[in-house]
Amino acid sequence: MKNYLYSILGIFISILLFSYSPSENLSSSEKGFKKIFDGKTLDGWEGDPTYWRVENGSIVGEITPETVLKRNTFIIYRKEQPANFEFKCEVKITKQGNTGINYRSVELLPDLPLGMRGYQADIDGANRFSGQNYEERGRTTLAYRGEIVTINEQTDPSLYENVRSKSQRNAWIDRKVTGSLGHMDSLKTKIKSEDWNEVHIIANGNRLQHFVNGVLMSDVTDLDEINGKKSGFIGVQVHVGPPMKVEYRNIRLKKLK
Repeated sequence: MKNYLYSILGIFISILLFSYSPSENLSSSEKGFKKIFDGKTLDGWEGDPTYWRVENGSIVGEITPETVLKRNTFIIYRKEQPANFEFKCEVKITKQGNTGINYRSVELLPDLPLGMRGYQADIDGANRFSGQNYEERGRTTLAYRGEIVTINEQTDPSLYENVRSKSQRNAWIDRKVTGSLGHMDSLKTKIKSEDWNEVHIIANGNRLQHFVNGVLMSDVTDLDEINGKKSGFIGVQVHVGPPMKVEYRNIRLKKLK
């Protein structure tokens, strides 16, 4: 009788183990995502080959002592300009490096080819800024790491060209901090130094959320119809500064309605 009960118990456990599949659970979290970098070529991407290449399955951006930058430059994903979406990738950057993922952005033609203006999920090797929402060549800092922010509505169209007139100490004046996601330094401990981190951006309507390693780092609701953008290019950056290396891999995109 005892052996019979053990046999029944063994069958029951086997059924449970068979019915639960971690890979299926993982795949459900990736439902709807598509890879926008094939890991081998820069098909669909455009950047200055002086600074950008493919290496070991990653898009690599590098500044050397011989190729010091005079301005920030990007490699831009050209195949689409998504509006509402989720974006995920893994990033690794050297200690002195500075980079970021731009989205809903415009290219600054003709004056600054491969330069971008728009929202940016900021990333740096020292993790001073990683996770914050910074608008490249625009309103500057919209939300520091740990902040829930509402950007106030604007009514003066000239602010698009004179946007820095309402920016002080590298932050936008007309922003209101409405909540906290945790202390900036506490959240910093969730970000690995000189190792791979997963960045997840959700841009849905006027709400913009930046996650690092599954932790929400900044949350912006942008009510500014003059400066805010509803769609645009995605691109990743190498920033003016000392020699650095940044790597992006497993880059994928999911469109939202």
